[in-house]
Amino acid sequence: MTGIFKQKSPANIIILLVTGILVKLPMFQHPHVPVFKPGDGILFKWILDVLGPTGHQNPVFYPILAFSLLFVQAIVLTIFLNRFRMMTHSTWFPGMAYILITSLLPEWNYFSAPLLVNTILLIILAALFRTYNQPKAQGLIFNIGLGLGLSSFLFFPSITFLVWILVSLAIMRPFNLREWLLCLLGISTPFYFYAAYLLLNDQWSWNSLWPYLSLTLPMVKQTAWLAGSAFLLVVPFLTGGYYVQESLRRMLIQVRKGWSLILLYLLCALFIPFINNSDNLENWVMVAIPLAAFHACTYLYSSYRIFPLLLFWLTLGFILGFQYYGHGWG
Repeated sequence: MTGIFKQKSPANIIILLVTGILVKLPMFQHPHVPVFKPGDGILFKWILDVLGPTGHQNPVFYPILAFSLLFVQAIVLTIFLNRFRMMTHSTWFPGMAYILITSLLPEWNYFSAPLLVNTILLIILAALFRTYNQPKAQGLIFNIGLGLGLSSFLFFPSITFLVWILVSLAIMRPFNLREWLLCLLGISTPFYFYAAYLLLNDQWSWNSLWPYLSLTLPMVKQTAWLAGSAFLLVVPFLTGGYYVQESLRRMLIQVRKGWSLILLYLLCALFIPFINNSDNLENWVMVAIPLAAFHACTYLYSSYRIFPLLLFWLTLGFILGFQYYGHGWG
């Protein structure tokens, strides 16, 4: 399988789709109906209200939506890494790694606000990369801020990605106060229109416009299956990080900066579950995109060709074991 995904072939889209359906089959057999949780934004509540009648009559509708999002994100991540030559060869390893990573935990296959935000953050990542050496990037920078503003209405803790965006702009472009203010203007635009809506409907309150943020430690139940998932997430990431570091000297400056953006993305995503946490693993899905990028490097750059093959089948075997012998998927 690793040999198939190593090739850049349009047919791999079909192979990735079939692989994803087979690996994630239990999510369709045991549909999860999403509920509004602390931290979810008003826009996500509206989406749940719209989808509610269809979803309650046919609960499998939600897994179909979740799988569609995961599959599209896998394709977009692959296109991004290949288009900007983030790796020495164009492959389908990023998409394969993303499908496998999101199958390690059942909560990462739920239709949720963080899963929706992942799509927007992936687009923002590509847009930040495009700002490099672009003389007129004002419109792009405003759209980056606007995307983050909309994300906060889906999942409010995602507003903390503002730090990532500002640091990324400092990495990709010379400091320009006007551009930073333009980014902040883009972020504030959805809040401005929502504030106007609240005022016109006599519903104004600061809590509605800017929900309360709190920092708490997630209380996640420790199990052997969770430890196995963590192991299969961390080890390929560390290995991929080592290979990226080894290849930095041969990379273009733009690509080096791009990997810095992805690493910062991961660090910010790791912080998200501590904000308004709801003691579940759904919020941790935001780490899947940057992890998949590093996992792809493990599959591509490994000097011992047996290692990526063993890693793939070990991960697949663990996923199937967790699904049919663990208690999280039922």
